[in-house]
Amino acid sequence: MRVLMISKACVTESYRTKLEYLNQLDPHIQVGVVVPPSWGPLQFEPREDDHRYPLLLTSVRFSGHNHFHFYPELRSVIRRYRPDLLHIDEEHYSMVTYQAIRIAERLRIPSLFFTWQNIYKSYPWPFSATERLVLARCRGAIAGNREAREVLRQKGFRNPIWVIPQFGTDTSLYYPRDKSRAKRTWNLEARFVVGYVGRLIEEKGLDDLWQASRPILAQHSDTVLLLAGSGPWADIIRSRAESEGLAGQLLILPWVKTQMMPLVMNALDVLVLPSHTTPRWKEQFGRVLTEAMASEVAVVGSSSGEIPEVIKDAGIVFPEGSATALFKAITSLYDNPGLRSNLGKSGRKRVLQHYSQETIARDTLGVYRHLRDSPSLR
Repeated sequence: MRVLMISKACVTESYRTKLEYLNQLDPHIQVGVVVPPSWGPLQFEPREDDHRYPLLLTSVRFSGHNHFHFYPELRSVIRRYRPDLLHIDEEHYSMVTYQAIRIAERLRIPSLFFTWQNIYKSYPWPFSATERLVLARCRGAIAGNREAREVLRQKGFRNPIWVIPQFGTDTSLYYPRDKSRAKRTWNLEARFVVGYVGRLIEEKGLDDLWQASRPILAQHSDTVLLLAGSGPWADIIRSRAESEGLAGQLLILPWVKTQMMPLVMNALDVLVLPSHTTPRWKEQFGRVLTEAMASEVAVVGSSSGEIPEVIKDAGIVFPEGSATALFKAITSLYDNPGLRSNLGKSGRKRVLQHYSQETIARDTLGVYRHLRDSPSLR
């Protein structure tokens, strides 16, 4: 069986570990991937093992524009590869998904798509027309979380839906390292580091994080709040720290190379993801949680979206919007190194069982086999 995946996300080298597993775990299934040479400012990141799977770098239009992009040469790429199944690793309302579905129909190739969208939304034309066509023609779908599956059902999609995150965590990159050495990279030796990794925007709950962290920073001079990311809240939190005399306990890393992220995770004692649900967005997964968990770092997450399902009992979940509950969670981990250690070990175990790249690849191969063996599906 030959499967062709279309995935802009695979410009990131660590995500392509999934392709390696997909091609290793079942000798009867070959999986190639269509990837653009860049996505917005992010250039394609080569990796040594790219020769282990068919990698088809293909020019893209509207690079960096989610849901608008497409591949001018996609039809010829598909015809040359001759897949038995087309795996469109994009949302059902995206232009590239429409493009791929129309090509697949003409070439009589079955297809499936991926979705993270866990809030029911009505889209304007032409996205509404794209959505209708995709839901009517695809043989199956992979949803990145449980609520995304329910949204598809509400929209009338009746074919099989599997709940599998888009990518797993590469546990060969994210694993417990020498914490003292990791902290030394940013002069954080002997510090208790509370960390956040991601976009510095309001809906990520950064106001709650600051309100919860501020008294801890004020009471314990050995604590540091580390933010890895960029966005408007960088200046807001920096200003607050300066006004309260806590600037020396705040570290903002506006940009971190992909290869350095495992070191950032290992420099943390606690990773916090305090996301807020809004009418248009809620947390769809929280990949930084599994990366921290794989690194045996204790995690604290809000109750937004899929966060409680990802963490389960391998971390602390607090009611979203409650800075008081978040303060108590961080304080309990500051006061109890044994609890931090136990949660860290439980977190890595949970990732290895449910969220590693190998596990996600195995589950995805199960989808391919099901569709291969069910020719009657529309």
